[in-house]
Amino acid sequence: SDDSLSSHHSIIIPPSDPYPDYKHVITSSQMLTSLDAAMAAFHLHVESRIASLCGQGFYTIGPCGEEMLASIGHALDPDVDAMALHYRHLSVSILRQLRLGRNLEDVVLDRARGHVISKLDPVTGGVHCAIGSAKGESAKNKLGGGDYVVTSTLASQCPPAVGRALGFSVADTILKGDDSSNNRNATKPVSFVTIGDGSVHNAHFLSAFNLARHARFRKKKCPVVFGVSDNGLSISYPTDGYADYLFSKHSTTQPAGAHQSDLGSRVKSDRDDGIPIFKANGCNMADVYDKTLQAANYSRKYSAPSLVLYQELIRRFGHAATDRQHAYLNADVVNRMAESDVVASGIVQAAEQWNALTYSEARDRFEEIGEMVKDSFDVAAEEPKITSREDMLDRVSQPMVSVPQLSSAKLVSSDLQPKPGKGKREKREVMRKHMTRVIAEVMDKDPKVVYIGEDVEHGGYYLVTDGLAQQFPGRVIDFPPDETTLLGAAMGFSQDGLLPIVEIPYSKYLDCGADMFYELAMSNWLTNKQRPNGMVIRVQGFDRGVFGGNFHTHNMMTHIPPGVDVVCYSNGLDYARGFRNAITQARNGRVVMFVDCTNLLNLRHLNENDRGWETAYPAYDEVMSFHDIRQFGDSGKHLIITYGNG
Repeated sequence: SDDSLSSHHSIIIPPSDPYPDYKHVITSSQMLTSLDAAMAAFHLHVESRIASLCGQGFYTIGPCGEEMLASIGHALDPDVDAMALHYRHLSVSILRQLRLGRNLEDVVLDRARGHVISKLDPVTGGVHCAIGSAKGESAKNKLGGGDYVVTSTLASQCPPAVGRALGFSVADTILKGDDSSNNRNATKPVSFVTIGDGSVHNAHFLSAFNLARHARFRKKKCPVVFGVSDNGLSISYPTDGYADYLFSKHSTTQPAGAHQSDLGSRVKSDRDDGIPIFKANGCNMADVYDKTLQAANYSRKYSAPSLVLYQELIRRFGHAATDRQHAYLNADVVNRMAESDVVASGIVQAAEQWNALTYSEARDRFEEIGEMVKDSFDVAAEEPKITSREDMLDRVSQPMVSVPQLSSAKLVSSDLQPKPGKGKREKREVMRKHMTRVIAEVMDKDPKVVYIGEDVEHGGYYLVTDGLAQQFPGRVIDFPPDETTLLGAAMGFSQDGLLPIVEIPYSKYLDCGADMFYELAMSNWLTNKQRPNGMVIRVQGFDRGVFGGNFHTHNMMTHIPPGVDVVCYSNGLDYARGFRNAITQARNGRVVMFVDCTNLLNLRHLNENDRGWETAYPAYDEVMSFHDIRQFGDSGKHLIITYGNG
């Protein structure tokens, strides 16, 4: 009733001035669409619990009191700014899609499909219920924009988000003058990413936050905005305001009522390596909009990171249907949390402060959206699901691109070095020299290829990138020694339209970034081939023998997930041929990983001083596919099959 809605007036405690000190005031129209998104998110959560009880639903995590963060979607441009959202922030995703021209019925139906893992779910195609939007992805070759699919791994969306922010300026520089750059005079993009307060403890977030701070310290462009929603609980673990403590102690804090112009002078002070923090009441649409827009404007203007902390949130209904709140909270607390109806508070704010609607209109709209959601679950539950092995395998990687086949004369020989043909004989070199040369070759042919890694600008540990930074300014980029953010940055670069070659110094170091490695590998599968992360990864593996253990170049590569093509070349001739194929496949969205043998990089001789392991550089039209097999010798009783250093 109107009276019952009005009684929630006390929950939000509206200020006498509806927009005190706001630099950016949300409009009535924006407030109404925010309410639509919040109501839809609430009803989707309720119906997901019901569907689960009926054996039809398989995902029950919902916004749980964070519905009014929806107005974040009005503070960032879906055509310009990239976004990756925590699983509680569904209302923001809904609003983004509404702003892109989709109608609410279609958005709600698609989300219901995710909850019941319908094969028609446009985000994952029936394997998960993930936030993101196929409709919200940016156009191909367009810098910025896009709603990126987020997995359930805590904070794993953060390293790629920082990577996208770092990649904006790299891609912008490379694509200047390219018709596909889509108007470089347009608004500069911002990368926006959200987490919950429990995730501030997770290594993914800490690594990403540290890289953003490091970029600010080094005066590198990194326009990323972190959004952290604080409801005081990480499932059962009380966070007790730690997020506020963490960021207030280690960031440039926004004074009460401060405007962007005030912060502009602060960042030029002695604390210009800090990340400014904006604090908003997460239950207040107007405050959420204002503080988010202030942060976005700051990051856009200064190409620097910022953070918004959404506070005063109260969790409703537990983390998920499986969450036994009464095991760690007393009944009075659970009941008080259930009574904290943030959607009703938003209605009070819209009706009392903005005169955007009446209580009767709000009630009718709430009931209308509720029926819409119920109908959507009824439809989605009857839709087909993935039932075949073929469907699961088809989505693992992007299709393999055909390359010209090598002749049998080039694949079968009596020794490593084929007899030279007529004309000038190509100089023979060790494997490392050909590796450097083929990397330079592909970078010269394709300006979107960038090389990133640790200590790669000066040539790397083994001189594989020697001279490339001078030959290709701005496209050979050093990162600090953290494999989580390095691989996350490679994902972000790929999503910005670049083609990254990422060097992991040693195969053991891949363990340090293992989860991000899994993320980039399985993204194609998770998104039903809509979000590939085409790239080439180089790791140093092996040495003089096959051995395991916790060493730099160990051979324990058993943790390679589906979605990665792994190749090991033993000589420079085949390496160059294979690298051309790898770049071709990566350009089409596949992930190709080279495991290079340290011992073979500079090997010249097989017997005494015969220079038997040096090779000539292959002709530029020679490409070695994954299916080509080199054969040495064509007679005898025994066949030896080897890989790497044999």
